[in-house]
Amino acid sequence: MTPRSSTTVDDVLRLLLAGARLAGQPGVTGGELDRVVDRLLVRDAAVDSDGHAQEVLRGLLPLLWEGGWQPADVTHAVRRKVSARAARLVAAVIAAEAGAEQAADRAPWAWTVQLAELDSGTRTVAGWWQTERIPPAAGWRDVLRVVGLLRTLPRLEQLLPPPSGWSAALLADSSWDDAVDARALARIRGLLAKAESTDFEAEAEALTAKAQELMARHAIDTAMLGRRAGTPATAGQVQARRLHLDDPHAEAKAAVVQAVGSANGVRVVLLPAFGIATLVGMPGDLDAVELLVTSLLLQSGRALADAVRLAGSRGRTTAYRRGFFYSYAQRIEERLTDARDQARAEATATYGSALAPVLADRQAAVDLATEELFPSVRRRSGRTVDAAGWHAGRQAADAADLGGTRSAPLTGG
Repeated sequence: MTPRSSTTVDDVLRLLLAGARLAGQPGVTGGELDRVVDRLLVRDAAVDSDGHAQEVLRGLLPLLWEGGWQPADVTHAVRRKVSARAARLVAAVIAAEAGAEQAADRAPWAWTVQLAELDSGTRTVAGWWQTERIPPAAGWRDVLRVVGLLRTLPRLEQLLPPPSGWSAALLADSSWDDAVDARALARIRGLLAKAESTDFEAEAEALTAKAQELMARHAIDTAMLGRRAGTPATAGQVQARRLHLDDPHAEAKAAVVQAVGSANGVRVVLLPAFGIATLVGMPGDLDAVELLVTSLLLQSGRALADAVRLAGSRGRTTAYRRGFFYSYAQRIEERLTDARDQARAEATATYGSALAPVLADRQAAVDLATEELFPSVRRRSGRTVDAAGWHAGRQAADAADLGGTRSAPLTGG
């Protein structure tokens, strides 16, 4: 192997950092970035053949982990801010870092699940470029944009210990299997999968309503079981995890997440700039809410497509689509809350007056954990939306029929 010239190494690193600073600035033009790309091509026409960019990117990851970011958060942010192709680039580098740090044997369960889902076919920047089969200029441009973004990401709340905090004791205590009723979760997942796959609206409505009923009753039974075992709900039992929302209209879609969380005892805190929603709640509730959110976003997407066709040119505007999601979310929350209240009324026949204080303690624990994790959280003001889109979203939410049977219409708002 030919020894690397120190001048070439210094030149490439200097250009990488200069280009990354430029790429991280708002309003930078493609022409400005291309001037740096052209100079990189002179020094390394085969993208990162000597691994300079790999070293730079690998060096940024520990800083991100210490700043609260997790593997799935980073790939999501790059996908949202740069491109899906660039997200595959950073996934390759994360995979390389995970292998070097023996993350598969040392990381908490939730971290290793994220690494497995990255599904990177390569572990180097050069390998990524070869796999993508793009011109070297496009490859270097992606590298600069990714480095520029990673250098400017803000700190997040630390939901999982970073690699510096991993230990044998943490690994032994990181499984959540005992905290979640896998059978109930599997039943909910199965019902929603069938509801999404059927072509018959009545069948989908019945399956989704049954899934919501199971969610509400499972939360109640779990709370009462804890009371009988002498382990009432505390903030220490509460967990937090992040949900990633894709464009378009990620912030409006977050209103659907908020609606489902609110009706099921889960607090939701949104980071709008990155389309990240943090869910705070009891483990089983978090799993159930994630499943229902996924199903509702799928259903609402289909309903929006139908509404847009009927609305014509007006339906193609951003205001119309945003109004659709905000209205859909408001109506869904009303109906889910009605369904929750009905489930609690039925459970009171089983548990009597002991139920209300147990559920109150459970919600108080979630609220306390949220306040400790987000001491400065504040509510955002409302957004201007299209009235027709709002009306269409409300109609679609009514059609979702999540609160009960179709024999008696639910009321609210």
